[in-house]
Amino acid sequence: MTQLDTEPRSEPARRPLDRFFKISDRGSTFGREVRGGLTTFVAMCYIVLLNPLILGASADITGVRLTTEQVTTATALAAGITTLLMGFVGNAPLALAAGLGVNGIVAFQMAPAMTWAQAFGLVVLEGVCIVLMAVSGVRERIINAIPMPLKTAITVGIGLYIALVGLVSAGFVTRTPDIAHSTVPVRMGLDGHLAGWPIAIFCLGLLLMIVLISRGVPGAVLISILVATVLAVVVDSAFHVGGWGLVEPKVPDHVVASPDFSLLGQVDLFGGFASAGPVTAGVFLFTLVLSGFFDAMGTITSVADEAGLTKDGKVEGMGRILFVDGAGALAGGLSGSAPNTVFLESAAGVGEGARTGLASVVTGALFTATLFLTPIAAVVPAQAAAPALVVIGGMMMAQCRRIPWQDIEFAIPVFLTAALIPFTYSITNGIGAGLIAYVVIKLGKGKVREIGWLLGVLAAVFAVYFGIEGVMSWF
Repeated sequence: MTQLDTEPRSEPARRPLDRFFKISDRGSTFGREVRGGLTTFVAMCYIVLLNPLILGASADITGVRLTTEQVTTATALAAGITTLLMGFVGNAPLALAAGLGVNGIVAFQMAPAMTWAQAFGLVVLEGVCIVLMAVSGVRERIINAIPMPLKTAITVGIGLYIALVGLVSAGFVTRTPDIAHSTVPVRMGLDGHLAGWPIAIFCLGLLLMIVLISRGVPGAVLISILVATVLAVVVDSAFHVGGWGLVEPKVPDHVVASPDFSLLGQVDLFGGFASAGPVTAGVFLFTLVLSGFFDAMGTITSVADEAGLTKDGKVEGMGRILFVDGAGALAGGLSGSAPNTVFLESAAGVGEGARTGLASVVTGALFTATLFLTPIAAVVPAQAAAPALVVIGGMMMAQCRRIPWQDIEFAIPVFLTAALIPFTYSITNGIGAGLIAYVVIKLGKGKVREIGWLLGVLAAVFAVYFGIEGVMSWF
């Protein structure tokens, strides 16, 4: 044996991109990350069209309404910047954009009580609060203090949530009209039956995705979305059908649109406290911080767990991830959109194989390009993208096996957490109900020391959160 043979062999030199994002270390490939980032973008690009509809539907206290061009630019800009930041700093396959739910708070509760600049100023203050909690480590300590079964319940609840969101956005599940003799809140299709080409496209896309995933076909989710989109465009062109919802699958007349940056930096940090009053503005800020904090916490922990980034109940690089999430709220306020937060649709990219921040870089780059290519983003209908949410949501339900159902101290809190997230369309509501139930059960059994002061404080904060409207009505 020669001297050369006895020397230890070094590992093959890895590309800088591989080393930076730890692609090989996390068992992924460059191709998977690109597909995952593209899949996440396709699954959530609807926000570029939906956010302007929500923010544009309300006027501020002076009667001013935001234009579609303004909010579209702000939405794409903030999503692009924050998602790129998540890729390079957080190194996680998590995409950010204007949060659904909180954008409704900004539009329908805050704006009528103040100017748009003042409303976005409160959004910036929310981001400052969340960033400070992330930098100080308080936010990570809170996440680590939550018992593992409750964290698992959050994943299960979010799985049910995104599956329901997919079914509703596709029109497979609809709201039952408010009529006296009806006791069922939701139903299948528009009248209890499935009918129409949009539903057919959704079903075909869902079945195709299930088959491709079961056969282990690379790019199964993305292939299914693209095939369903092409079918939708062909069907709509041939039969001129309606019922697609927000996005109609039509070939755009043009592919380039000029962005409108007029909302950028138009914020008034403290004017809202004068316009709406210190108590009302304080309640708005409290609601934004609590919703942004726990919605993101639930999404981050569940999607990271699906991506295999969790060890001993802790997410790798959680401090950096939480910092970027807080910065997302800042970016949303400064751009003039809404607080940006991690999107549940990131799970679609993870389902496609994304494991690193490279996927987020791809998604962020596509959002940035959307500043100029909005017409192309408007081609994919909900019926083509929704199957990804249903399938990935179903996969997340597998976490149920890790829950100690035989332990009553966890069984009820876990159930409330998992059930109320989809039933109330709010991750924050589910987490709050589960934590309160867990603390009350411990108190009822005399196990005060097992609660810990941090969980006790969180339960009290959520009690205030749930009762804040009742308290405000007294004033």
